[in-house]
Amino acid sequence: MSDPSHRPGKVTPLTHVMTGVYYVHIALATVLIGAWGLVFQVLPKGRDGVHRVAGIWTQHLLTMARVYLGLRYELRGTPPQGDCIIAAKHQSFFDILILANHLPRRAFVMKKALLNVPVMGWFAHKAGCIPIDRSKGSEAMKVMLGAVEEARATHGLGQLIIYPEGTRVPPGEKRRYKQGVGVVAEATKLPVVPAATNAGLFWNKRGWPIRSGVAVTEFLPVIDAAGSAPQTLAAVEAVVEPRSDALMADAGFELPKP
Repeated sequence: MSDPSHRPGKVTPLTHVMTGVYYVHIALATVLIGAWGLVFQVLPKGRDGVHRVAGIWTQHLLTMARVYLGLRYELRGTPPQGDCIIAAKHQSFFDILILANHLPRRAFVMKKALLNVPVMGWFAHKAGCIPIDRSKGSEAMKVMLGAVEEARATHGLGQLIIYPEGTRVPPGEKRRYKQGVGVVAEATKLPVVPAATNAGLFWNKRGWPIRSGVAVTEFLPVIDAAGSAPQTLAAVEAVVEPRSDALMADAGFELPKP
């Protein structure tokens, strides 16, 4: 039987109140940490300063999630330190915070529209995140590969986080894995680090309400990107999906029967 603390807590009226308070805190903290970071970190230290601000911001939001909501997390596996591709299950904004906090030079492949988010969008751009317009199809893939090669040639890629499903997927749902992870891995020959999670059981796709408990994100064994793009993508899916399902089952979630 799984640890009861690792299961989502019950939703009560207080849960809704504290979720609202937490979101107000996020907005204020983003503005204040962003302003401080711009003056004291980004201007004097450049990209290194951007990554330091990102670490402080994500750590603060994770801490406040515990304070306001009783939501904690457990990180399993070893976060990579060098250039690599992180192929991660994506269920929640919470799994973004966890990954970003534990990767020293994190960068996301993200929707282009997110660059318009105040403060966060600007810092994401400066951190080396790669925006893509999914409506462009194959052209978006070319843009992404070009941005990856430019980053490697200038300041280093860091840990490039790609969500193979392309968006947040609620627990129990399955979506076809998109080719981006495989294509980038084949082009760069960088190692691929899969990551599983059950964070969506606590902080769902809609973001309301946020439940207490202990979410788990787990780094899985590295996949060598020596094969073709389809082979790499299949290898990622073969480990990320079963492990994420197991983490959700451990937290008491009943997976839909096939």
